[in-house]
Amino acid sequence: MNIGLFTDTYFPQVSGVATSIKTLKDALEAQGHQVYIFTSTDPKVSKNKFEPHIYRFSSVPYVGFKDRRLAFRGLIQAVEIAKSVELDIVHTQTEFSLGLLGKFVARQLKIPVIHTYHTMYEDYTHYVAKGLLIGPKGVGTLMKAYMASMAGVVAPSQLVQETLVRYGVKAPIRIIPTGVALPTPGVAHENLRDKFGFTPEQPVILSLGRLAYEKNVALTISAFSELLQTRPDARLVIAGDGPARKSLEEQVAELDLTTQVVFTGMVDHDDVTDYYDMCHVFVSSSDTETQGLTFIEAIASDRPFVAIHSPYLDNLVDDDAIGTLVSDYDELLAGIDKYLSYPQTSAAQLRRRQKMQDIDANTFATRMLDFYHDVLSDYHSDESDDAYPTADEVGYMKRILRNPFRRN
Repeated sequence: MNIGLFTDTYFPQVSGVATSIKTLKDALEAQGHQVYIFTSTDPKVSKNKFEPHIYRFSSVPYVGFKDRRLAFRGLIQAVEIAKSVELDIVHTQTEFSLGLLGKFVARQLKIPVIHTYHTMYEDYTHYVAKGLLIGPKGVGTLMKAYMASMAGVVAPSQLVQETLVRYGVKAPIRIIPTGVALPTPGVAHENLRDKFGFTPEQPVILSLGRLAYEKNVALTISAFSELLQTRPDARLVIAGDGPARKSLEEQVAELDLTTQVVFTGMVDHDDVTDYYDMCHVFVSSSDTETQGLTFIEAIASDRPFVAIHSPYLDNLVDDDAIGTLVSDYDELLAGIDKYLSYPQTSAAQLRRRQKMQDIDANTFATRMLDFYHDVLSDYHSDESDDAYPTADEVGYMKRILRNPFRRN
């Protein structure tokens, strides 16, 4: 099958969405399919660099998310590329520029288009003109309009599915949890304990992900400061970067924890496993997670985690070997402390391996392929689809921050 993935964010940009797309691409290709990435240009990628099966379109930084980009040209070029590689299906991964471009390509080629809804935008409206341009209630209207003509929609979790139903999305929705590539046995990795000056026995806590305010890393820092009263040799590693970093560094300085807390900055995707290997426990104090790729990475790296209750995690965590879910500060502190002394038994390792069999990259790709086949078998091209954009899409594009197809 020839599959086109349309996304505004892709490597070298670092995000859960980019990682999810790369995981899907690699797993589908491992099963013998051809996968083509249609994405935005990136300042870190030379215009002359050859990237097999990756097509980049001129873009600019997105207002409110300077590390995310919007393409502003390439409509005809994308159609020609899609025709030349004979795409069977379009799978959009964004509701903005490349998402709209993907819908247009699908309509021109008369092939189905499906969409994965990655981001709960209700939690992010404060980034856009401080919430004045669009509020949480407006998100549902926009998302319903974007997905109005989809042949199918992928929800990474039950929470996302329930949200889309609440928005009024009518397309068939299938829950397909994001998978993760298992660490390759026997591959040499960097010893980060040596790099950061930690002893082999020293208790290490890991916070990994984009440093955004809604991730609530400040709560982890507060809990860690109290944990030091009973575990003075413990260390907290905060891996990642983002708009909240300066505020978090100020918090650490005010608590006089600069020698106990390490900020690593952005972590390359290929090095993520090394960070899990280094720690005793992965901690997330975010209450906005809908799919939680980092939690799956922790399980794949044979590490337990502590996190806030959510519908997604409530379904994932069914054993202490996997993790502990908490509801308040005291439970968060107790959960972290528990895993710093948690025995790494063979039974615990077996439980995590069993869990990974349900959420590894191969299973992820197989479930997605099943959805592709179902969509293709039910798809019938409608001649009226030649008109672009539809009334719903006109309303959608008028309300997003910029029309990604207009030229500067």
